[in-house]
Amino acid sequence: MKTAIYYASNTGNTEYIAQKISKQLGDIALVDIAVDGISSMQENDKLILGLSTWGDGELQDEWDEVWEELKSMDFSDKTIALFGLGDQEDYAYNYSDAMGIAYEELENSGAKIIGKTVVTDEYCYEESRAVVDGEFVGLAIDEDNQSELTDERVTNWCESIKKDIL
Repeated sequence: MKTAIYYASNTGNTEYIAQKISKQLGDIALVDIAVDGISSMQENDKLILGLSTWGDGELQDEWDEVWEELKSMDFSDKTIALFGLGDQEDYAYNYSDAMGIAYEELENSGAKIIGKTVVTDEYCYEESRAVVDGEFVGLAIDEDNQSELTDERVTNWCESIKKDIL
């Protein structure tokens, strides 16, 4: 069983979180989709996808460019965990929406989604497509406004997915 982390990063924040997750889980392979694309996803049984939200709830550019290719893939035999970055203050009405967009597509494709996290009062946003039934569909990170909570959130999330992703 192979596991890999796929991400894209304009500012370096998503790459930074991907690296933290990789180290927590034992140096899982990192794939920058801006460089390597997503075609190798089919070679892995377990995937961790890192998406940041841009603009008014949109996918980051590299994810947007490969979105049609991703939608054509069969994920029915895959276990997938998601992490998303967003800005709760400046974009309170679409916090981590990109993670929610990915979740909707992957769930419809039959993937087994793991790593949901409970929304706590530590988060301060208005709306998010990444929240389903009171839980984020993955790990939600706000490096712009809550970087002091990142290490604890990453550690707790990695512990919660370890048995299913490794």
